[in-house]
Amino acid sequence: MIQAWRNRQQYLPGPGGWLVNPFFFARRGLWRGLGEFFPRLQGAVLDVGCGRKPYRDFVPATNYVGVDIDTPVTRALASADVFYDGRRLPFPDQQFDAVLCSQVLEHVFTPEEFLAEIRRVLRPGGTLLLAVPFVWDEHEQPADFARYSSFGLRALLGRGGFAVAEQRKTCADFRAVVQLTSGALFKVTHTRNRWMNLLAQLTLLAPVNAVGGLLAWMLPGNPDLYLDNIVLAHRTP
Repeated sequence: MIQAWRNRQQYLPGPGGWLVNPFFFARRGLWRGLGEFFPRLQGAVLDVGCGRKPYRDFVPATNYVGVDIDTPVTRALASADVFYDGRRLPFPDQQFDAVLCSQVLEHVFTPEEFLAEIRRVLRPGGTLLLAVPFVWDEHEQPADFARYSSFGLRALLGRGGFAVAEQRKTCADFRAVVQLTSGALFKVTHTRNRWMNLLAQLTLLAPVNAVGGLLAWMLPGNPDLYLDNIVLAHRTP
């Protein structure tokens, strides 16, 4: 339960924390979007690109397996149950009832092969919960290869043998603009000096988040500009 609380705090900081958190809107949007579908991930669940497995305690799986690409960074996290070479998932065909893959697809240079592997380890009718950025800056360079629109992602999944059941867009309103502004300010002002960082957070990030959050509440949504796509799909026969 302590780890679950820590995982939740990463995405939903306490009162006031959101004002100085440069990624608050993105993380809360992703958390809420994925959380809507977590109850549908049951049975044997595979978390592909699991990282620290932040969602483990919120997925009602009877067997939860985290797999990640084998690198010094992922080894240092010591969270994955299994490591793989980035090409073939080390599991038999049709072993899992559901697959969770959050913020990984944009780092895959051959998405068709990647989705084919996910489909292979899923049982017929199995569930895929996929989250991928639409608007975001380059990250984890140089392994950042793509951004997906809602239409492009649906087409890619369809060609890969998946039927999209439901699709969501996170922060499809002025929060997307606020998040990009806040993230850009953080990136250009962040230093190794904690006091300088705190000053920048209080004088720059807090006003942007506060005013931006208010504008997002007042202004209408914009379904064409958003941060992430979240898709629930099923493996077709």
